[in-house]
This record gives sequence, structure tokens and C-alpha cells, in this order.
Amino acid sequence: MNDDRTTEGATRPRRADARRNEKALLDAAAAVFVTSGVEAPIRDIATRAGVGTATIYRHFPTRADLIIAVYRHQVDALAVDGPELLATSATPYAALRSWIDRFVDFVITKQGLAAVLQSDDPCFDPLHSYFLDRLVPVCTEILDAAATSGEIRPDLDAYELMRGVGSLCAGASANLRYDARRLIEFLIAGLRRTE
Repeated sequence: MNDDRTTEGATRPRRADARRNEKALLDAAAAVFVTSGVEAPIRDIATRAGVGTATIYRHFPTRADLIIAVYRHQVDALAVDGPELLATSATPYAALRSWIDRFVDFVITKQGLAAVLQSDDPCFDPLHSYFLDRLVPVCTEILDAAATSGEIRPDLDAYELMRGVGSLCAGASANLRYDARRLIEFLIAGLRRTE
């Protein structure tokens, strides 16, 4: 009997190349959204991803499907990055700095999505909860590790820090004299214990 058959209702895992193609599409869409907004032509995303527009529509039949997928893809990547950075960084504080830098990249992309995410379309409603459910625990884990190691104060709240970083990023692209990353570096440096 052939073990490759699937039973009715079972799904076969997607091929590695299909996962790579989807990741390339989502990364390309995120980059285009940052520079051109979420209403950018699909052909621009396809060109950046190195695929045809039909491939994008096959994966994401509507623009809303693509926007939701980009957002979730970026949140999921950040959620995976946290534990990986804790395991591979020289210190938990170094992991925190790296993770916050990646979080800033996400927030900047999210600003390109902001108008859509705040629209009246109910398909976008669950995204904020998804963001909080996935990322607040990761940030908490990194903060706890850095506090336990004695590198930062122990009374920091992940949600508060993430909200602060998001606020520092707000409007950064509209003012060339405003360097949000520089201010966030000051913020993260200020978390260090001085004792």
C-alpha cells in the first residue's frame, strides 16, 4: 500500500518551493507597501518577487487577502525571531536590541498598512489582537531574560515598551530631520541598569 496517499479531508504539507514562493511574495509585497502604499499595482509586487501577476492572484485572490497575509507573515517572523535571538545573541540585552530593531522594521511597514487596518472593513479587525497575542509574550520573554541576567531593570512592561517604540516611529517617514531609530536606541540604552 502506498503511504503517500492522503485520507479524505487530510491535507498534504505544502512543498518547500511553494512555501519559499509565498515568502518571497509576502516579502516583496511588504517592501512595495512601504514605498508605494497598499494600493500599489500588483505588477510592482510581482516584478519585485520575480513572478507573474497570476501567481499572486492564485495565492491571494483579493488585495485584502494579500494585506492580511503580509501583516500576519511579519508578525509571525517577529514571534519566531525572539526565541532565536535569545538563543544566539551574546546576551539577553543584545537579543533585546536586535529584536527591537526588527520590531521597528515591522512598525515602519505597518504604517504603510495603517490606513487599511483602520478602515471599516471587518476582515482587518482580528489583526490587532493577533499582533498582541503573538508579540507581547515574545517581548515579555526577552525582557524577563534581560532582567534576570541583571542587564535591565526588572519592572518593564512589554506592551508599554512596544507602544512606546511604535509612538516614536509614528510620522518618522514624513520628516527627514526626525530619526526614530536614533531615539529608539536612546530608549533601549535607557533600560540598562546603572548599578
